Amino acid sequence: MCFLDDVAKVLIPEDVLRARVRDLAGQINQTYTQEDFPLLVCILKGAFVFLADLIRHLNFRHEVDFMVISSYGSGTVSSGVVRILLDLERSIEGRHVLIVEDIIDTGRTMSYIIRNLQTRHPASLRVCTLLSKPSRREIEIPLDFVGFEIPDEFVVGYGLDFAEAYRNLPFIGVLKPEVIGMAP
Repeated sequence: MCFLDDVAKVLIPEDVLRARVRDLAGQINQTYTQEDFPLLVCILKGAFVFLADLIRHLNFRHEVDFMVISSYGSGTVSSGVVRILLDLERSIEGRHVLIVEDIIDTGRTMSYIIRNLQTRHPASLRVCTLLSKPSRREIEIPLDFVGFEIPDEFVVGYGLDFAEAYRNLPFIGVLKPEVIGMAP
């Protein structure tokens, strides 16, 4: 069976994603200058596809670093326990930092990341997320750049996964309930 058969619907088509990523890069280009030399912090694993496409449209010098944060495990709902599995390789003290995330729902994970990075004294700290689920927000956090606000559905594709699968879908899709073990 083809894994595309697991998708109940396409929420955001590939062409719409690509256009919005270009638009976000345009907004980010208006925010930073060559002199800012920001550090883009990609939250792995989900944001790597988004980051790769985003940086192709940035017109200023920047660096990239990565963090691995765990709050989901292999489930579809955050466990509420946030852990740093891989930390930054360099100091961010005095640096302009842009966090690049795939999706923000409850806000707990991003709140933790922001609090953690603020203790490291960056010159500025901003957040860019491809997807936001405001209906699930438990902790309000400042989002500087948002690609799309989406409904409360479990989504995959464009780097987002379910049990480490479906990251390669070129769109944002919703899996069939039976695929993720939910009642239809």
